[in-house]
Amino acid sequence: MRPRVIASAQPARGPATANPHDFMKKILLSVSLLAFAAACGGDGDPTSPTATVGPEIRGPSFDNISNTVDATIDAAAEVMSFNVGDAAKTTTLIVQPTNGDGKNGCNLTGSTTLIVSVASSNPGVATVSPASVTFTSCGATPTLTVTPGVAGSAIISLTQTTNNTGGSFDLGPASFTVDVAPAPTTNTAPSVAVAGVTDGASYNKGSVPVAMCQVTDAEDGNSSFPATLSAITGPNAADGIGSQTASCSYTDGGGLTDSESATYTIIDPSPPTIVPIVNPALPDGNNGWYKGNVTLTWIVSDPESPNSVVKTGCVDQNITADQGATTYACSATSAGGSTGPVSVEIKRDATAPSISGSRLPAPNSNGWNNTDVTVSFTCSDATSLVASCGPNQTLSGEGAGQSVTGNAADNAGNTNSATVTDINIDKTAPSVSLVGGPAAGGSYYFGSVPAAPTCSASDQPALSGLDGSCVISGYETTVGTHTVTATATDKAGNTNTASATYTVLAWTLTGFYQPVDMNGVLNIVKAGSTVPLKFEVFAGPTELTTTAAVQKFSALQTACDEAATTDDLEISNTGGTSLRYDVTGGQFIQNWQTPKLPGTCYRVTIFTLDGSSISALFKLK
Repeated sequence: MRPRVIASAQPARGPATANPHDFMKKILLSVSLLAFAAACGGDGDPTSPTATVGPEIRGPSFDNISNTVDATIDAAAEVMSFNVGDAAKTTTLIVQPTNGDGKNGCNLTGSTTLIVSVASSNPGVATVSPASVTFTSCGATPTLTVTPGVAGSAIISLTQTTNNTGGSFDLGPASFTVDVAPAPTTNTAPSVAVAGVTDGASYNKGSVPVAMCQVTDAEDGNSSFPATLSAITGPNAADGIGSQTASCSYTDGGGLTDSESATYTIIDPSPPTIVPIVNPALPDGNNGWYKGNVTLTWIVSDPESPNSVVKTGCVDQNITADQGATTYACSATSAGGSTGPVSVEIKRDATAPSISGSRLPAPNSNGWNNTDVTVSFTCSDATSLVASCGPNQTLSGEGAGQSVTGNAADNAGNTNSATVTDINIDKTAPSVSLVGGPAAGGSYYFGSVPAAPTCSASDQPALSGLDGSCVISGYETTVGTHTVTATATDKAGNTNTASATYTVLAWTLTGFYQPVDMNGVLNIVKAGSTVPLKFEVFAGPTELTTTAAVQKFSALQTACDEAATTDDLEISNTGGTSLRYDVTGGQFIQNWQTPKLPGTCYRVTIFTLDGSSISALFKLK
């Protein structure tokens, strides 16, 4: 990538005086160019051992990243002018493919990205946002916002940070200079807008609006003039299809300049046309059949973008041999869209009749059907036409190795036979049953659910037979209602099921017992003390006494509800937070050592293995 030279000069309104920012501009420009050249490896060529800083903007092997401050990509720097105190202005970044660096068209294809950082050489004079821009396609048009500060000059430049496209990009054309003049006493900067066309819009070829420059200037008055149009770029530029930029620039009597540009797309408004020409135009036989040679010629055209037309199929034909109904297709695309496929069917026959049989539905992968099978015969004859064919038959009986024969005859007496064989029909589903497992309609407490059932299945041996073993699904031991199902399938695809629905019941938790209050009461306890949490767990009428039944203990800090009922906790223990079952008291005890955080509130919860839980609220004092 060759560095881009950016240079600008702004004459001042009034008596000729030295610009106090010219020296700083030159320093910033030199530093920017040297840094850019060094980052590119000298002259931008990764293989070059030397660095050359010159006025050339880019090599032909790069895709360009440019701005819309003006429409050019050249050695002259774009200038965005402000007075101190002006509102922010924007410019749009545009990707311009050059079909170089070994990659035709846009470098940004597929899921590739280009990420660049954006920076101001003098943030006190001007700031730019965003600081980073990501391009994922050549149609991306991100916007940069420039906000002026104190009087002076700054250079807005881009630096590549990530590039996984496999191509190269010239960021130089995207750089531009920001000049901030002191707040004027008698002159304000002009405002230039592009009228007629809209940035990012698309226009039909031949219907592009006239682009005009509209100037608003408080001192010099308003004016308008035609915009400068760039050359059309893009893969179809030779047809007048592609991207074009309308640019406007105006310098007022006080030497202040403003510029604006709008980039739009000129499109082909219509897809190509496809006209098939068949000769003879009509079949020379009966029932749509040709008895002689046939030619097919395709005429494909698109007057708006002829160079962009790409044809698929569209092969001219000279048919001299017999053939059945054959479809020839032609599709075409252009810059205006797609047409087709346009199809032409041609059939030619000069021989004796033919016959072929087919069956519906087709057998499965095991060679079996589980419904009626219809055998159909297709006969053809172009010379004397078909006198009889078939007949078609439908087989409904079960059995293996069935067959159907059909006959064909033409008016000349020629005959032929065709037989469809190996027709296997099995309509009977296999039998299946559950063995063991939860009983249908049964209820079991969590932890006491019977083991998963097995299954038994059989199929008539004279027919297709089982396609593998029966399968069990739906067995669960979690709380809730579940249905366990046994499924059996035979080789013809017939399926049968047997199922049982049962319920897994949750455990019952009681507590917390005194000294802890429940039901939304806020227990007041001294911070750092140990609170005994007493509770019981029942699986129906059976009390659980093993600590393995408790899944976890949770103390979660929460917001204090000042309106809640409170109760000072009168008893607290000392000690750790271990869980145990108190045989004497017939209950679990979880000692909770409260945090030493007076004024905080907690929700303390015990969770059991079945998913049940109980909670109490505490406030530390």
